[in-house]
Amino acid sequence: MLTKRVDIQSLEVKFQSGNTTTTAVNEISFSIGKGEVVGVVGESGSGKSVTALSLMRLINTPGTTTRGNILFQNSNEAVVNLVQLSDSTMRSYRGKELSMIFQEPMTALNPLKTCGWQVVEALRQHQPMDNSAARRKVELLFEQVKLPDPPSIFKRYPHELSGGQKQRVMIAMAIACNPSLLIADEPTTALDVTVQKTVLNLLKELQQQMDMSVMFITHDLGVVAEIADKVVVMYKGDIVEAGTAREVLLNPRHPYTKGLLACRPPVDRRLFRLPVTADFMEIDQQNRILEKKNKINDLVDTLTIPLSTLENRRQQLIDTPPILQVEGLQTWFPVEKSFTGKVKRWMKAVDGVSFNIAAGETMGLVGESGCGKTTLGRSILRLVEPTGGSIVYKGQDIRSLSAIGMRHLRKDMQLIFQDPYASLNPRQVVGAAILEPMQVHGLYGNEKSQKERVEMLLEKVSLPTSFYQRYPHELSGGQRQRIVIARALAVSPSFIVCDESVAALDVSVQAQVLNLLIGLREEFGFTCIFISHDLSVVRFISDRMMVMQKGKIVEQGWADDVYNHPRETYTQQLISAIPTIF
Repeated sequence: MLTKRVDIQSLEVKFQSGNTTTTAVNEISFSIGKGEVVGVVGESGSGKSVTALSLMRLINTPGTTTRGNILFQNSNEAVVNLVQLSDSTMRSYRGKELSMIFQEPMTALNPLKTCGWQVVEALRQHQPMDNSAARRKVELLFEQVKLPDPPSIFKRYPHELSGGQKQRVMIAMAIACNPSLLIADEPTTALDVTVQKTVLNLLKELQQQMDMSVMFITHDLGVVAEIADKVVVMYKGDIVEAGTAREVLLNPRHPYTKGLLACRPPVDRRLFRLPVTADFMEIDQQNRILEKKNKINDLVDTLTIPLSTLENRRQQLIDTPPILQVEGLQTWFPVEKSFTGKVKRWMKAVDGVSFNIAAGETMGLVGESGCGKTTLGRSILRLVEPTGGSIVYKGQDIRSLSAIGMRHLRKDMQLIFQDPYASLNPRQVVGAAILEPMQVHGLYGNEKSQKERVEMLLEKVSLPTSFYQRYPHELSGGQRQRIVIARALAVSPSFIVCDESVAALDVSVQAQVLNLLIGLREEFGFTCIFISHDLSVVRFISDRMMVMQKGKIVEQGWADDVYNHPRETYTQQLISAIPTIF
């Protein structure tokens, strides 16, 4: 009889593409005890999700489980090998004995059905009950996952809910049949730090109430520290380190684990650039040859910015005239109108915001979803028309410009979108996507010169020129983000708004993109508003920081001062929600 809920033995999964075979999971072995939470950590492509899908028997062609066993003890204490179960038996296990919370709830939920009926369907699949009984059970589940007004949420469609609410619906669906094992695949990626904290607390509470075993997949070791009993670190299909959460996170042995820990901006210092996992893997190779054991410890010290350098930077910005002056900016949306069409109620997305930005400065803008960050950024660019206030850019009030005048200004003011895949044309090669803004504005001469600039920009964002002919779906998330950055730089803008441009990236890829933005800012000299929900990221990249809540700026100042000595309760709550390593 197993004392473990799951025992994975020498699992191997391969994918066949033409004559090429890729080993996604390379004979890994680990177990999950009853009532235990195991965090599986690694970058995209490390094999985390493939391992989870193998447990659910959801690996489809061209992928195959080529060897290994997955021993599972079900709720009746019987041990079965999931690899050997028939398809019909496995279907009876999915959702009942093993359940999964998927990474992106918007794509996992059916947009054509209400949230409540989707959970009813999942429930009735395994438990015999009529619709009214299932509905009552679902409303209780919604209450259990702390959704507000369960009867109302039951009737709503996924697009009518916030990201955190959609994730709670997914959790309710996953726990509906009291599973013995819950697999949570990146359930907090791209959520605000405060929403992330509430989701983690909810999962922890439900796990303890139901005595579930949990396999928690993430790329963020800080998140793992909040919830996991044990940690398994995966790299290129292999397990490189495993142990209790405290052992692995406080005394990591493998350079890859050390790299993942170092990728997050530190709380006690400012760095020139963030370390990335490649730095630590390279140092490990040098250590083996040169036997210099202190190199890893020295790396972060060499990247620390001296206090005198920070003070000089501040004084330089104080002495530099502002490139952007925003005064009393308002962007309101009508939410209720009378029979005659008169607006009875407004949603004040941006409500009387004022600030200045010096030329060459990076201003961080932080707050929860719905606070008005994105609307403020788009209002400044007049992609959303403000309803009041002034926006003076390079001495010109851009609110007074005509549509033609704004079109000429577009090449000087650019936006880097949050979701690079949604902002790129899937039918257009990435080279053409970067080339297009130059053609629209008639910049850089003939097509040959423009193409040479595209190739130069690809190199600037650390991508090979051969990527010119690739389509967006052929690139990773980090590579797509680099393409969007290159496209924004194509017309040599003076001012860029970065809207949550690293929110959904792995911590290591996030570090690479943040380093890239800092290097490009120094080389191209652009001014930037950097929008994020993560204060530690904003502090790393920004000179000054603004904290936004319900359409208003509640606190602003030098990034280090706001982060280390927050005055407002709301800012303190945002900082306390950032995951920490014990």
